[in-house]
Amino acid sequence: MDARGGIGGSLQGLDLRAEIDRLRKERNAVILGHYYQTPEIQDLSDFVGDSLELSRKAAETDADVIAFCGVRFMAETAKILSPEKIVVLPDMDAGCSLEDSCPPAQFKAFREAHPDHIALSYINCSAEVKALSDIIVTSSSAEKILAQIPKDQKIIFGPDKHLGGYLKRKFDRDMLLWPGVCIVHEAFSETELLKLKAQHPGAPVAAHPECPPYIVDHADYVGSTSGILDFAKTMPGDTLIVATEPHIIHQMRKSVPHKQFIGAPGADGNCNCNICPYMALNTMEKLYLALRDLQPRIEMEEGLRLQAKKSLDRMLEMASGTVGQGDVGART
Repeated sequence: MDARGGIGGSLQGLDLRAEIDRLRKERNAVILGHYYQTPEIQDLSDFVGDSLELSRKAAETDADVIAFCGVRFMAETAKILSPEKIVVLPDMDAGCSLEDSCPPAQFKAFREAHPDHIALSYINCSAEVKALSDIIVTSSSAEKILAQIPKDQKIIFGPDKHLGGYLKRKFDRDMLLWPGVCIVHEAFSETELLKLKAQHPGAPVAAHPECPPYIVDHADYVGSTSGILDFAKTMPGDTLIVATEPHIIHQMRKSVPHKQFIGAPGADGNCNCNICPYMALNTMEKLYLALRDLQPRIEMEEGLRLQAKKSLDRMLEMASGTVGQGDVGART
């Protein structure tokens, strides 16, 4: 029976949490949980956070194995930064709509058609696109990086047109935007958000810049997932409307249990459509199997890894103080 077949059979009756803890020790593994994972996976992870922040923390450990509970481009980033470690992803089908929107061959052709532009690429892209990029940015580092690029330098920004558009409007930059979107943040409804604001007068809205402009324009705070979490901790009020993937609310409730956090709704009036279907592919069962079998495993050709690492290193040089701990700006 293969590993996937085992989910319905041989895993019945297992104490998965205990087995995962046992394998974590046996494999000398570190488990990374993104903020968009289920609460049970977040709670058993060694580190919980944003994607690049997690990869950097894992690289600093002496672990032999990284089990990345996130999506494929995140696990690839962990492999880029920790080539000597085994990196497993519980479900290799855990992709990303932003990564899927930007095929490397098409991005390469687009770059070649605009040779006077440099390419800033959001970290939500494949290793191949990272290798074709000049600088990688995160939602927490993009602002600081843009400030260091001459105003007259033309820029390609991909693959997220909403994050790129937010930066283009805010800083009045000449930027060509790749037309990718995050299906989670695209699902928020302006009409339903306005209804929710009316039900909770005075409650601020915190939004991720992957949201469309008609959501960002109603936000009191716009920032990375880590930035939104920090805002939740420090805001003076007791109610916050959250326009990003709703599993981040688990960390908010743990950090400030006396406050109320409400997920921004989708078009159907609830936030169920805003749960990332790719993140949801990772389960406790699949994490157990990944640690047991050390599969599915992220493999990467060394030349590609080194080329992709150049654009990541450039970002870290330009904005190391903001990565994983900041935001792209609060509205004043």
